Amino acid sequence: MIVLSRHATIPDSELELTAIRAQGNGGQNVNKSSTAIHLRFDIRASSLPEFYKERLLSASHHLITPEGIVIIKAQEYRSQEMNREAALKRLENLIQELTVVEKTRRATRPTLASKKRRLEGKARKATTKSLRGKMRRVPD
Repeated sequence: MIVLSRHATIPDSELELTAIRAQGNGGQNVNKSSTAIHLRFDIRASSLPEFYKERLLSASHHLITPEGIVIIKAQEYRSQEMNREAALKRLENLIQELTVVEKTRRATRPTLASKKRRLEGKARKATTKSLRGKMRRVPD
């Protein structure tokens, strides 16, 4: 069971974990044993609260298919159990990342000091630019 918050959990029955053969180098271990884990999680059929489902389905993420299924392949470790833990952790991190509620920004007035800094910067820049003009000859 994955615990996301006090109100949201994912039971193991909603996760489809399949052991598959890992890709890449690793010698005979890769050829003989199925150490990689293929995790599938159907967002629409899950028991997650509606807020979580809406946020996950509206997100444009490479791990979520257009049908609303999260597909994670974990094969970085040599043992199946460690890959299983890694896949579950990646699913948990994905859901946490996509369901974070950003704090709304309230417009504030600029401080007096920031106004002064801005005006001083403008004056400095104007002085620099005025000195870039052609050199004028002073009459004798």
